[in-house]
Amino acid sequence: MANVAVVGAQWGDEGKGKVVDWLSERADVVVRFQGGHNAGHTLVVNGVTYKLSLLPSGVVRGKLSIIGNGVVVDPWALLAEIERIGAQGITITPDLLKIAENACLILPLHGHLDRAREEASGSAKIGTTGRGIGPAYEDRVGRRAIRVCDLDDKAALESKIAALLAHHNAVLRGLGATEIDGGALLTQLLEIAPKILPFADVVWKRLDEVRHTRKRVLFEGAQGAMLDVDHGTYPFVTSSNTVSGNAGTGSGVGPGQVGYVLGICKAYTTRVGSGPFPTELFDEIGARIGERGHEFGTVTGRARRCGWFDAVMVRQAVKVGGIDGIALTKPDVLDGFDELKICTGYRCRGEVLQHFPASMSRQAEVEPIYEVMPGWSESTRGARSWKDLPASAVKYIRRIEELIEAPVALLSTSPEREDTILVQDPFAR
Repeated sequence: MANVAVVGAQWGDEGKGKVVDWLSERADVVVRFQGGHNAGHTLVVNGVTYKLSLLPSGVVRGKLSIIGNGVVVDPWALLAEIERIGAQGITITPDLLKIAENACLILPLHGHLDRAREEASGSAKIGTTGRGIGPAYEDRVGRRAIRVCDLDDKAALESKIAALLAHHNAVLRGLGATEIDGGALLTQLLEIAPKILPFADVVWKRLDEVRHTRKRVLFEGAQGAMLDVDHGTYPFVTSSNTVSGNAGTGSGVGPGQVGYVLGICKAYTTRVGSGPFPTELFDEIGARIGERGHEFGTVTGRARRCGWFDAVMVRQAVKVGGIDGIALTKPDVLDGFDELKICTGYRCRGEVLQHFPASMSRQAEVEPIYEVMPGWSESTRGARSWKDLPASAVKYIRRIEELIEAPVALLSTSPEREDTILVQDPFAR
């Protein structure tokens, strides 16, 4: 059976939650493969809104849900999320949720360090959520991380905490921040271990069994391609690989099992936090898009920066991420505009570029080249077929397809899952 990977094709917040929920009904297993509780997905199911950060979206549908080894897990945040979702009638059991035993943990010290470093950076701050995701990934590659499996071994925890704090307390001293008490941290971990360990599993083996039973797997990405630690607007990026190539590595399957790659992008562009944003609007049009699109972060509540659709950036995401088709969201936010603009290239230092440069200084200097298209006065909200869309909206979508060199496989016209126009079923490929 075909598998599908869903990834963001912009700077995150593209509406992956609704699309993943829509696809999860067709899937048997849903896997989160990167990121932490800095990412948020909002799902609206039967009129009920669920806000998920660490939990895969499949839990709402009762599908086997897996947190892969590529995710950094804050066990306290996870338990709080399980409790919150439980209050909405969704019971999370070890039969429903599996956590990779080799996933690395986010500890309280990571958030403490994250916030201390951002504060020390002043105006040069990256704009992290302060939840410790970056420091946790640093510990992972620095080979000093505490993993889920370590919670079952007190002696290992003691030695690992000592090694961990030898590094981090030195950094905290240099920042003038409060140092971490190793004994208190050990106590915290021993207290939470019995609550987390029942969910621990050999995920790569579990997914191999799934493959042999020919079940459909949905790999759920967080954030977006332009926040990828390698391919994004570095250093204003997240600390993991957000492109589809990490779906295999972050869950323990081979690249051939990832299957169809569906990229999610809005009919315009948004970004949260610091960093370059060539098509950002600082006028009443940008404010109007933000207001109509309810552009506030699911996790942080921060207002998102808004701008015109950047076809250069999305095309780059398509190429780098191996995206087979696009799910285009929120065209209804553009209803009522007399004209719309699409960025088709950049000007930078006397050159015309058809890609987003890697250099931080060049990224800050690029100026968008726009193509102007007519808008539409009719409503697209809730449309469920192409014939329900205004002709100008169809032309806008077709032009996006041409510029990003990928088809629109799915069009989302409201937060409700039924308000979706399916052009190509990713699972049927």
